[in-house]
Amino acid sequence: MSDEYSFLKVKSLGIDTYRENIIFMRQDCEVCRSEGFSSLTRIVVSFEGKSIVATLNVVNSDILHHSEVSLSVEAMKRLGVHDGDIVHVSHLKPIQSLKKVRAKMHGHLLDEFSYQEIIKDIAAGHYSNVELAAFITSCVSKRLTTSEITSLTKAMVMTGEKLDWGSERIFDKHCVGGIPGNRTTPIVVSIVAASGLMIPKTSSRAITSPAGTADTMETLTKVDLSLQQIRKVVEKEGGCMAWGGAVQLSPADDILISVERSLDIDSESQMIASILSKKISAGTTDIIIDIPVGPSAKVRSVKDAISLQHSFASVGQAVNLGIQVVLTDGKQPVGFGIGPSLEAIDVLHVLQNEKGASADLVNHALLLSGKLLEMAGKCGSGEGIVEAKQILQSGKAFKKFVAICEAQGGFFQPKAAPFTKDFPSERAGKIVGIDNRTVARIAKLAGAPKAPTAGIFFGAHLGKNIQIGEPLLTIHAESQGELNYAYDYARSNHFIEIV
Repeated sequence: MSDEYSFLKVKSLGIDTYRENIIFMRQDCEVCRSEGFSSLTRIVVSFEGKSIVATLNVVNSDILHHSEVSLSVEAMKRLGVHDGDIVHVSHLKPIQSLKKVRAKMHGHLLDEFSYQEIIKDIAAGHYSNVELAAFITSCVSKRLTTSEITSLTKAMVMTGEKLDWGSERIFDKHCVGGIPGNRTTPIVVSIVAASGLMIPKTSSRAITSPAGTADTMETLTKVDLSLQQIRKVVEKEGGCMAWGGAVQLSPADDILISVERSLDIDSESQMIASILSKKISAGTTDIIIDIPVGPSAKVRSVKDAISLQHSFASVGQAVNLGIQVVLTDGKQPVGFGIGPSLEAIDVLHVLQNEKGASADLVNHALLLSGKLLEMAGKCGSGEGIVEAKQILQSGKAFKKFVAICEAQGGFFQPKAAPFTKDFPSERAGKIVGIDNRTVARIAKLAGAPKAPTAGIFFGAHLGKNIQIGEPLLTIHAESQGELNYAYDYARSNHFIEIV
């Protein structure tokens, strides 16, 4: 078919397919018939020198004219097209890196160049969600060696921007997750920045949890900052708490995370590469890694934690990143709030030294802040917690937190959910066990993190003596339906052990 007939007019249908590039064409369109396009064909779509790869969905109705084509919202955004623009469509040449993915699926070891090929194609948008899922699942269950994780990390750094702060040492902290609540980052950043250290924190949104740091901070300030805006905030205040997905720091990681979220999995190997690639890209030189350990945490045993600790240390050394891993108690949620706004309220209570602030959140944040202060030489070994506590209790940390928020676009109070309901205990006794995963599931069914005020207020911590009818938790939701759904799920699942 002549190339001149491969041009079609764009018609926006407003179809949101999240991160997946989708193209819609009529089955009887001359281009479809002549080029042999069929459903799920991968097609190159070009406009004014820019191209994306999209998956074809065939239309059998008059919603489109023969000469028209439609693109998903995300595809239109990436290509920069609008209604009436003319795009060119063509066949996608075979993606050679998929051979490496298939090799990995069969258990073969891949070299550094292979991972560079794969990540380059992923960042360019050449992989469909199905192909991304294939790569992700080929890396689960510790199927990558330390050398492969290092290669994956380096490849992810190479595909995006890399910040240079002009400073010898840049600090950061990261928690591998798996524990509801546990929103220590805003507190740690505020303490560390108030001490005079530089801590440009870029965080992700939730993958499998009810909230990520970016989700929580978005209820308090603007987080979708450009690289230029991040630089201005850090240069002014010494720290920031921005969403990493808004900038091109290890962009392939954001694509992988979106599919991991759909699969509800968090590959250990890709988790290490994801964390460290983002830190290196952000200019970090020294980092504290928090690994909560507990029977229903992401890391369930000390043995597994030590193995993960070793992997972090080995890869960190290979990429010239100073790493200290801290194993923490992951037997129960940290703090009272689980969900963006509820966790933000916890953070404010701690920073403002309120009497009712969560003691475990305070202690956890002070431990990590203290380790960073010791790492930086701000105090002697074993003196970090005392130094961090002084900064927190003096009000300097809250003052710095507000200043960072103002620099990012303004500081505002988190909102409350319009619907709440207590979940009472059916028996009296002492709480001796908590299923973190079920607790997190309840918060997600209530609407978190998509609904920022949704989640749960959790008051049933280990060791507490509770009476019949006393609330174990309070569900918060933005609709009555989600409130009822989360409540029914909680009622049908055993998640608190009382003796």
